[in-house]
Amino acid sequence: MEYRKLGNTDVSVSAICLGTMTWGRQNTEEEGHAQMDMALDFGVNFFDTAEMYAVPPSPETYGKTETIIGNWFAKHKKRDKVFLASKVAGAGLRWIRGGNYQIDRKNILEALDESLKRLQTDCIDLYQLHWPNRGSYHFGQYWSYKPDGTNTTEVLENFEEVLATLQECVQSGKIRYVGLSNETSWGTMKYLELAEKKGYPRMVSIQNEYSLLYRTHEPDLAEISVREKVGLLAWSPLATGLLSGKYAKGKVPEGTRWTMLRKHNQRDVPRAHAAVDAYLKLAKENNIDPTQMALAFVTTRPFVTSNIIGATNLTQLKSNLESIEIKLTPQVLKGIEEIRKEFPVLY
Repeated sequence: MEYRKLGNTDVSVSAICLGTMTWGRQNTEEEGHAQMDMALDFGVNFFDTAEMYAVPPSPETYGKTETIIGNWFAKHKKRDKVFLASKVAGAGLRWIRGGNYQIDRKNILEALDESLKRLQTDCIDLYQLHWPNRGSYHFGQYWSYKPDGTNTTEVLENFEEVLATLQECVQSGKIRYVGLSNETSWGTMKYLELAEKKGYPRMVSIQNEYSLLYRTHEPDLAEISVREKVGLLAWSPLATGLLSGKYAKGKVPEGTRWTMLRKHNQRDVPRAHAAVDAYLKLAKENNIDPTQMALAFVTTRPFVTSNIIGATNLTQLKSNLESIEIKLTPQVLKGIEEIRKEFPVLY
């Protein structure tokens, strides 16, 4: 396993992070525990979760993933082996704190205390803001920034309230470091600016979607990640499994995530399928597993701190973990860029 510095800290995290969001929906507690065992044995020291997991989110599955992780900590006494990340949910889910909430002082404090209870730990190593109050271009929500009438002064006042609250949580020992998720270049730089000016905790990471099919982290956020040491924690590096080829030619195998996403699946579009066909052909021509090719590409980007992988069974997880050993040749990298030119924006 390779390890990388998290932001400007002295903490080293594994270049592959264990994603957990299927536990409590697609996976049982026993299966989640088996995945944690395997990942830890492989050298992964970084687990990522969130208060809203499992996904797809629902009132019935809210908090279940953290509970599964907390039970594993209690059973195996290995909390000290794991750098643990979780997230406070952004606004919009009606079953969280009555539905009338946003990321602010009150909700951070309530969410954090509840997560700590479910996780059966005194401290979360990396606490992230799951998505901005003002909305996000992720999750297929919208294509570009559209002025929404929000008052910039009020937005920045909220940023300062959030940072001041996170500072209290760091000082009390409930969290160690803070990070962003599904944030923009503007939002990231404003958080960094306020932290430097006011002495608040500095964002050390940004967890945004990134894959061969979704490279919106480039170019602006990639430069921020490198120059400002706010490395990318890449989520959905396989585009919900599309890049594995399992959904080729219109197939939707039973038990896969797409069986839960038929009403809203922005990835299920002709241009994305055409791009995947090209990537599958490239992998076959170079005698490389397409899933491992896609994961290795994400892991080796210079702005990525850790690649968040997920799996619904141990066979998948083992293959995904072994992607750390894949070295992409110049020929493969050239082929990837040629395909990207043909399919520059996919969903």
